Amino acid sequence: MAEALLKVAGLHAFYGESHILHGMDFEIRQGEVATLLGRNGAGKTTTLRAIMGIVGQRQGSVSFEGTETIGLTSNKIAKMGIAYCPEERGIFASLNVEENLLLPPVVKPGGMPVEEIFELFPNLKTRLYSQGTKLSGGEQQMLAIGRILRTGANLLLLDEPTEGLAPVIVQQIGAVIRKLKEKGLTILLVEQNFHFAATVADRHYIVEHGRVIDMIPNAEAEANLGKLHTYLGV
Repeated sequence: MAEALLKVAGLHAFYGESHILHGMDFEIRQGEVATLLGRNGAGKTTTLRAIMGIVGQRQGSVSFEGTETIGLTSNKIAKMGIAYCPEERGIFASLNVEENLLLPPVVKPGGMPVEEIFELFPNLKTRLYSQGTKLSGGEQQMLAIGRILRTGANLLLLDEPTEGLAPVIVQQIGAVIRKLKEKGLTILLVEQNFHFAATVADRHYIVEHGRVIDMIPNAEAEANLGKLHTYLGV
């Protein structure tokens, strides 16, 4: 078995006095797409934020390419090659598509050229000079993903990328994730929509009360639909 690109072990996270993560344990190998599945409030988003160093109060271990990141600031973690696309997308309303796209710095060699991003998301090229406020939800999501592809990161943390989007846009986002996997990128995906996750992921980690309670390979998902229904209500 290949060495894990990201290994999370005994991860605890806190917001003030609120203890959110209670010993998260999982790993993801280079080139995989893995999902964190669970109900609202299970700790999925907090896990991504803790990996990225956005949650200041952390205990345990987060190892990326063999280097421990607990204790590092978010900017140092980003420079290692981890990029985070939050659920709220973070599009700057006063900037146009081109300005939003070019805003983040390139942190490592190998970032995706802008023209290649336009091949993945043709809408962005069409709307190049449109302000963030003029974009649809789907276009904002395309821009948020395209923006982190420029950075050179080889681990992408995507938080609910299909939330609130029309089915045709969801299909397009799924196709892009599969293309990124073909290019060798590694993706950790937070999702509530198992039916979408099953079209892109290699395996699924089930999160409940701030810890992983099960791991289901995607190849075995159909045989475990009853268990998934219990966990997720799907």
